[in-house]
Amino acid sequence: MPQVPTVLRELCTGCDVCVELCPDVFQLDDELVAEITNPFGDSIETIQEAIDLCPESCIKWRETAS
Repeated sequence: MPQVPTVLRELCTGCDVCVELCPDVFQLDDELVAEITNPFGDSIETIQEAIDLCPESCIKWRETAS
C-alpha cells in the first residue's frame, strides 16, 4: 500500500524544517502550521529526512488505498 506524509497540526510549531527540505510537499499555512500540498512532490527518502528532522515529530506516514 502506498504511503503519504501527514502532519499532526496540533503538534506543529511552524519551525519550517520540512518546508526547507521539501518545498514541493510542505508549506506553512496562514497559522504558520505545516500542511501537505503535494504528498508525492519529492522522493520518499527526502520526505523521510523531513520526518526524521522534525523537532516535534509531527509528520507521520499514513497508508492510502491503492
